[in-house]
Amino acid sequence: MKARTILAAVVLLFGWGVAGWAQRADSAPAPPSNARFGDPSVTAPNYQDYHYGVVKSMSETSMVCDKTEFGDDQPFKIDRRTKFAHDGRPSAAADLKQGDKVWVKIRTDKRTGEMTALRVISGVFNASLTK
Repeated sequence: MKARTILAAVVLLFGWGVAGWAQRADSAPAPPSNARFGDPSVTAPNYQDYHYGVVKSMSETSMVCDKTEFGDDQPFKIDRRTKFAHDGRPSAAADLKQGDKVWVKIRTDKRTGEMTALRVISGVFNASLTK
């Protein structure tokens, strides 16, 4: 009985040692499999001040988005200072079409509550354009 207990203890200790050895981090972690938006721990802080939406309609002075945190049919005013980016490159309002998924950085007028788009980003993520 004593020999069995000792043998079982040795086997358990050996098993824990092998498991600990197998979990060592000698090499760098593999790149994330979500290449479109990169590492979420890097992407999330860059979009912290942005609001997600799906373009419903566009005009020269406004953009209406669905599926925003404000609800459906949320208008955003567009002015001459609004910057647009698509796939990491500067673009124009004319490049957006209905159904495009966008991230919008806004400025809210405290008196009227009107939201003006400062930056509109669509397509592939590029951290340099969010700042």
